[in-house]
Amino acid sequence: MGQKNITSPPTLLAPGLYLVATPIGNAQDITLRALEVLRDCDRIYCEDTRVSKPFLHRHSIATPLDVYQEHNASAVRPKILKQLSEGARIALISDAGTPLVSDPGYKLVDEVIEQGARVFPIPGASAVLAALQASGLPSDRFLFAGFLPPRTEARKRELNALSGIDATVILFESARRLLATLQDIEEIMGPRRIAVARELTKKFEEFVRGSPAAVREELESRAAIKGEVTLIVDRSRADDLSAEDRWAAADKMLRERLATLSVKDAVAEVAARFDLPRRQVYAHALAFRDEKK
Repeated sequence: MGQKNITSPPTLLAPGLYLVATPIGNAQDITLRALEVLRDCDRIYCEDTRVSKPFLHRHSIATPLDVYQEHNASAVRPKILKQLSEGARIALISDAGTPLVSDPGYKLVDEVIEQGARVFPIPGASAVLAALQASGLPSDRFLFAGFLPPRTEARKRELNALSGIDATVILFESARRLLATLQDIEEIMGPRRIAVARELTKKFEEFVRGSPAAVREELESRAAIKGEVTLIVDRSRADDLSAEDRWAAADKMLRERLATLSVKDAVAEVAARFDLPRRQVYAHALAFRDEKK
């Protein structure tokens, strides 16, 4: 008896907005479900057609393509909402990785939900999770903080705020600002562990791990730093420091906190962070305050 040829029926996508993750480097990092959605939907919105057209062509996807990005989002959102209200199946992709991570997609999703249309996440590649996985740093609790401000003072303020987070911090940074950012991390966050993930999933993928000073020294020796960079910073670990280093880091943080907090609040935060006697931290705070008089 001959074997029958069995073919699966075509997938019928439900109306709604599909948030489709695309590769961050290696073109093979795309799910079967993502390809199916991109082929069967009515229209795809992307950040840049020059990036997305070659990717779609590679997978023989001929779905109509439009642009939705930071500069035209307010004008294009009503058009997308109207299409969804008429029962369209719309896919949203970014240039690389998961939509809504450092792009304006969340505003669209918010309005789609408010309108009553369905939103479908189609998971896949993510630089945030890929970097965290191979960083060697704790992954039980983490915060993605996006891009740091480009200006030095604003960047330092942001790092000061992040230094108090009891979680691994994940950042995006440009290659040209990386050395300056590492120096700021060393100055503000102290000798905690970090990892620089460069060119994730691509041919020249690289991880540089160590203290901020050690990583900066390694990268400074190079003629140039190129590629996409994800930076992972460990939470503050007072128990990893010697008593001398713990007090040095505590005093540094205390001076910074006294600039914006009351003595009581600054002492409470620093004593808890570095597991130090509150009475001794209070004495240091009074001494620092008296220096300014």
